[in-house]
Amino acid sequence: MPTFQFEAMDASGQEIKDQIEALNEEEAQATIRQMGYFVTKISVKKGKKAADKKKGRPGRTFAIGGVSTKLLTLFTRQLSILQDAGLPILRSLRILEGQNKPGRLKNCLMDTCDDIEAGSTLSEAMGKQTKAFNRLYVNMIKAGEAGGALEIILQRLAEFLEKAQSLKRKVKGAMVYPIVVVGVAVGILTFIMIKIVPAFQEIFDDFEIDLPPVTTALITTSEMTVKYWFMIPGIPILVWLFVKVCCKFKYGREGWDTFCLKIPVFGQIVEKNIVARTTRTLGTLVASGVPILEALNITKETSGNYVFENMYSKVYDSIREGESIARPMKEYSRPRFNAMAVLFWFMFVFGPIGVLIYMLKMRQRIVDDLVVNMVDVGEETGELDTMLYKVADNYDEEVAVLTESLVSLLEPLMICILGGMVGFIVIALFMPLIKIIESLS
Repeated sequence: MPTFQFEAMDASGQEIKDQIEALNEEEAQATIRQMGYFVTKISVKKGKKAADKKKGRPGRTFAIGGVSTKLLTLFTRQLSILQDAGLPILRSLRILEGQNKPGRLKNCLMDTCDDIEAGSTLSEAMGKQTKAFNRLYVNMIKAGEAGGALEIILQRLAEFLEKAQSLKRKVKGAMVYPIVVVGVAVGILTFIMIKIVPAFQEIFDDFEIDLPPVTTALITTSEMTVKYWFMIPGIPILVWLFVKVCCKFKYGREGWDTFCLKIPVFGQIVEKNIVARTTRTLGTLVASGVPILEALNITKETSGNYVFENMYSKVYDSIREGESIARPMKEYSRPRFNAMAVLFWFMFVFGPIGVLIYMLKMRQRIVDDLVVNMVDVGEETGELDTMLYKVADNYDEEVAVLTESLVSLLEPLMICILGGMVGFIVIALFMPLIKIIESLS
């Protein structure tokens, strides 16, 4: 039975500090009131026994990093099934702890079980395991405990994680093919430039013939590739490091996130994916009984994009002043001008042409009228969570369609580009060979 430390005041106003054993905090407070005291502070006493038990617990292993989304999704679904079957929460966690392989999640479940045995609630225990359970997860569990509907909340949380994981898997799966093709093509072209072209160059030098411009350009490119081969992986790494350093600063991160949202084709996928994720997150939190201000804060953190974070911050401030969600969402959904975004457009999208495209697309809203109108209707009818779910489902489908269309477009585009490169190499190498054959004949 857990021990509660409390501070209270008696009838004469004198401060009392003591401790009491009880099954839970409500029973402890009731007992203290029966003693004639008014409770001012109460907390669970964390004994050395529980701490020693954590340290010496068998089965705990060294783990690096956090818990994967796939593993957390599976755990949440299993926990929701066990709770729906009526098992006590501690027994359910022990079952799942025993089923998990050694790793971060198993360690976190062991610590969670120990904290619950020491008198903590499930949300308090999970809140300490930041490597496994984020604020969204913990707040939904807390809302489920407060409303006495933990099994329903776990089902909603499992569905939310499963849909998010499904969309992520679709996007990743669709991008595997073009990434592999580009990687193999770069490898083959590098091999041709380093090994094949120099061999032909020796033949041309032996015959001392005048080379056509295309062959001269190819040989020059080959010499540059042989001399500066380390730049092939080096340039992408340097660009990645430059972007990472820029994103360490608030203004630089805003510029990069704005660039990602407005880049042709890919920007639409990124934008719709974030809209789908944030509306589903907000809808799940609202349906679970989390206060709207806390729900907006969590949604802002899970968006992963500075432009959306800024919009949700403005919506949060407006709601605190008595506004609705729809109006500030529409008003603050236009990104601001950012000089770093101009730099990224200049670097990655054909220089001045990229800057011109950015200036034309700069003020386009990141949340269109469909989302705003659905949110407005949801607020009017009291069905905000339902409307947010519908928006998320609609955008999930749009992301899937856009991704499939992009892959379908990339396949012939890559074939044409690779065909053009190979054709250029063949023509550049065979034109001097024809001259050599003619001179020999």
